[in-house]
Amino acid sequence: MSGGWGWKSVAVVMMGGAVLFSVIGNLKAQEQKAALPLPEMQRLAKQYVGTWNYTESYPKSAFYPSGGVNTGVYTSELGPGGNSVINRFKSKGPVGASEGLIVMTWDAKAKRYKAYVFGDSFAGAVVQTGEWENDVLVYRSEMIAGATKIELRNVTKFGEDGKLTSDEYSSANGGAEQLLVHVEAVRQ
Repeated sequence: MSGGWGWKSVAVVMMGGAVLFSVIGNLKAQEQKAALPLPEMQRLAKQYVGTWNYTESYPKSAFYPSGGVNTGVYTSELGPGGNSVINRFKSKGPVGASEGLIVMTWDAKAKRYKAYVFGDSFAGAVVQTGEWENDVLVYRSEMIAGATKIELRNVTKFGEDGKLTSDEYSSANGGAEQLLVHVEAVRQ
């Protein structure tokens, strides 16, 4: 190479560029870390984190011909970095035993919450999209079961007394919503 640009000069410029990219990357990572957990996740954590005793009341329906009340416990904790809330639940009673996991997080691009529900009675995950409607947290999802399109709506209210109530509604093929389950929970 001529004109003063030898391989040493190119190596120094490349090394300087690598250091600059590294410094910028570290600064961006520090900015992101400083901003976490997001305010949306802080709000969710304030409502959910803890251990809860709950009852599930199932009205008589096609899903639960006899109806019934189950009892259970769920624990809710922060996920890595406070960027998710992880709920583990387990209940039993006349409707049957159930166990599952829900991971809730904030989708900044969609400006909505996402919840991934895993249960012992179905494969895969039910993906829900949620948002606050005033002081009520509402999650919606849909799935296909055979030729039936099922829409679900979960409405959770947080009381000032530390209790929460949650109602899960379902609708088949655009029909009227029906209550699937009413949950009442008290923090331990």
